[in-house]
Amino acid sequence: MENFIVSARKYRPATFETVVGQQHITGTLKNAIKNNQLAQAFLFCGPRGVGKTTCARILAKTINCTNPTAEMEACGQCDNCLSFQNGHSFNVHELDAASNNSVDDIRSLIEQVRIPPQAGKYKIYIIDEVHMLSQSAFNAFLKTLEEPPSYAIFILATTEKHKILPTILSRCQIFDFNRIQVEDIANHLSTIAQRENIAFESDGLHIIAQKADGGLRDALSMFDQIASYANKNITYKAVIDNLNILDYDYFFKLTSYLTAAEVSQTLLLFDEILNNGFDGNNFINGLASHFRNLLVGKDASTIKLLEVSENIKQKYLDQCRQTELSFLLTALNLANTCDLNYKNSKNQRLQVELALIKMCHIRSVVNLAQQPLNTSNTATDGDQDKKKTNVVAGQVETPKPKAESETIASTPIPIAKNPVSASIAIADKAKETPRVSPPPSATSISINIPKANAISTLIPSLNDLERVAQGDDDDGPKKVTGDAREPFSYDRLLEVWNAFTQKMKATDRINLFTILNNFAPTLLNPELIEISVESKTQEHLVQQESVELLNFLRNELRNFGVEVTYKLMERKIENRLYGNREKYDYLVNKNPKLDELRRRFNLDINP
Repeated sequence: MENFIVSARKYRPATFETVVGQQHITGTLKNAIKNNQLAQAFLFCGPRGVGKTTCARILAKTINCTNPTAEMEACGQCDNCLSFQNGHSFNVHELDAASNNSVDDIRSLIEQVRIPPQAGKYKIYIIDEVHMLSQSAFNAFLKTLEEPPSYAIFILATTEKHKILPTILSRCQIFDFNRIQVEDIANHLSTIAQRENIAFESDGLHIIAQKADGGLRDALSMFDQIASYANKNITYKAVIDNLNILDYDYFFKLTSYLTAAEVSQTLLLFDEILNNGFDGNNFINGLASHFRNLLVGKDASTIKLLEVSENIKQKYLDQCRQTELSFLLTALNLANTCDLNYKNSKNQRLQVELALIKMCHIRSVVNLAQQPLNTSNTATDGDQDKKKTNVVAGQVETPKPKAESETIASTPIPIAKNPVSASIAIADKAKETPRVSPPPSATSISINIPKANAISTLIPSLNDLERVAQGDDDDGPKKVTGDAREPFSYDRLLEVWNAFTQKMKATDRINLFTILNNFAPTLLNPELIEISVESKTQEHLVQQESVELLNFLRNELRNFGVEVTYKLMERKIENRLYGNREKYDYLVNKNPKLDELRRRFNLDINP
């Protein structure tokens, strides 16, 4: 039986031209050879499996070739090239620094450097995994690396450049190898498959290239594994089955369920994924990547960021046209939050299911946020109908100032190009509209405007989604409007103040509770409350929570004009009595006869 050679060794590049995805490295090295500007030391650094050692061997072979081509490639036929290819070259020495990292190994290498080459022009020393050398070995290597003989060239290779001493780095020309692009790996795999007479699907090769994460050696190892698994027929299904990868179809189907708010189908599909042996954390990360791909597919300038095959890219482009930007942004936020909380959750499956349920309700929340844009015409028509009814009844109706909510609703708002800018336009329009309070006897039309957080952005927060999911979005206590100015007593203020401090204590904000509980508030005028603090630090802490404090006071006191101010107080510290002598002196000051009693009975005071 013929010995099998893995593809990573069988198709290892032998020339600069066949190196995959490192043209910036190979071009520089060929120009250096052509112009006779070779440095005495090179450092090749980068991720695993991207061609560092391969380029070092090609460089060593090329600079000793006696008959290089016009493109500065080794001929492969001269004595030096043949001896190198057969592994018998005396001019190229490789050292694995992972197993030869002591001072003695480096000293032995330095002794070899003193011997000039017998055949060829240069002696090349390739030291792989150079970051594994010990500190003393690095120091022993410094002098030789800085001033080597004219015939010696050192090529160092490492995956962890940050572990190498700066004194070593300053003596080398540094070449940073990049991760190989997915398209380059897929094309290289298709070339090998054609040479080996292996049937393949381009989608399957793209999955292998993505799983390799920029390393060609990893991609070739998976290629050999799947070729054996599928009996030389590499299909998309064979790849995802063998590498335990979630199929794209799962995410496309799940996204259609989420946008259609089909909660039951979403949960059943997630249960099917778990039953197939996939982890919930990998699933939520894959779903986030799917949303990211849909997001970049919405702009023609970012479509190139989709590192998938043409068939899958077309599916992404079709689905991104049917998915709103607001949905993708909110879903990405939910998926990211679920990923962060997954490992700390005791019920990890419920954590993912809750995130999926929230995603199903995104569209309903966005529609709720857009509701004010659709109610303006209805309110205006109703106002006109009411005016007609009053005229018919013989009532003379005087012009009435519009309420704030009606003014905002009836004022024309320019339509923005995207939901986010539309929400900003609504908020800005509300700020510009003057607040005019209607007289008590006036009958005005009331329009229910969604809460402030729903108007400020069309991308809802997690709290909004939870309220919608629980069905209690409109059942909470009604907030006071900016027109409320009900008077309140000092006793009522103390009652509300104590309620707020207890709320701070219940939510474990002990610092704020202590500051507010030290001094009672002072009512300077009917709407100005003075808060006493002991230092600027305490004042800063209270100011950080002033928005929540003011909202609480205004709602509970039914007065929107309530404001707070701060006053710096000095706490009087009483002298504490620690020792017996201090206690005795304190009692003598209270009753001088105590000292006469002590002397009469000849008593002593214990220290």
